[in-house]
Amino acid sequence: MSTPDLQQLSALQKANTELVATLLRAAFNGVERLSALNVNVTRDFLNAAVNNAQQVLSIKSPGELTKLNGSLAQPTLEKWMEYSRNVYDLAGSVQKEITAALQGQYADFTKSATARLDQAKSAPGGDVFAAIVKSVLDASNRSFEQASAFTKQAASIAEANLQAATATAQAAANVSKSKK
Repeated sequence: MSTPDLQQLSALQKANTELVATLLRAAFNGVERLSALNVNVTRDFLNAAVNNAQQVLSIKSPGELTKLNGSLAQPTLEKWMEYSRNVYDLAGSVQKEITAALQGQYADFTKSATARLDQAKSAPGGDVFAAIVKSVLDASNRSFEQASAFTKQAASIAEANLQAATATAQAAANVSKSKK
């Protein structure tokens, strides 16, 4: 191997190591944030459960139970909706970090492959090889773009579903409040 080949191999290994480190950091940070969110939500739900139990135990008539039942359910539903939004935001954030890292790596790969392709054209029979590699790169680019579009579409659908669920929960809360 010549020195330029070793330098290129070293640069490639360094780039791959940096990519893996970036992906691991994003995943670890996401898990860390999700764990903190889960601990906080669990603490809130435990405190609410204890408070609700105390309220139920202090009931003296069936009418009070009916009134209390509606007032206990709504805050729990709102907390679950907030938790769902937080998990969705967290997942979206981690997905964006990972996608950005992969897109950067893929752009570097494509740039390098295109440069090599230009060099290969000058070799005997290189034009056939270059045409094949260009076809593979074009197909790869289309696949990557389709995967990115699919990811964005899935995120949009999830966002719309979350907004619809939030609107439904809000409507239920309004109906519950109007009945009081």
